[in-house]
Amino acid sequence: MSRSNENLKNAFAGESQANRRYLAFARKADEEGFPQVAKLFRATADAETIHALNHLRIMGEIKSTEANLDIAISGETSEFKKMYPEYLSIAKKEGSQQAAWSFDVANKVEQIHAGLFTKAAEALKAKKELPKIDYHVCSVCGNTVEGAPPEKCPICGAPKTRFFKVA
Repeated sequence: MSRSNENLKNAFAGESQANRRYLAFARKADEEGFPQVAKLFRATADAETIHALNHLRIMGEIKSTEANLDIAISGETSEFKKMYPEYLSIAKKEGSQQAAWSFDVANKVEQIHAGLFTKAAEALKAKKELPKIDYHVCSVCGNTVEGAPPEKCPICGAPKTRFFKVA
């Protein structure tokens, strides 16, 4: 890999992390009653997304939808089979209950994501349309469900009201 490609990869990771961090900062600013600061954080997060997407495009990492689904399935599967179990084990050994909780719920949800992506890939390969359904995401643990949200999140126990509909 050329130095430029390595730098693009590192820049993509950094810009992606900055986006998520700034969105978290925006939520906190909103909670603390600083709407203009929150707006600035969201604007900057959007700019960081543009940078990240430019880097990803230049690296040639955006493929056909079918290939992108295969990449997503592989990534989600690796997370729930290897990465999160390892992280969870370490967090438990260290007695870091909050980290263990975060790794545990993420692990469970990554399995769901892999299943949803697999369903989409199978439909695409069979030249079938996915049904037009809504997706809802639990704002506590990230659980992603098709159709209406459950009364209680089966992953973290959050009430139905904590789910949001994806646009």
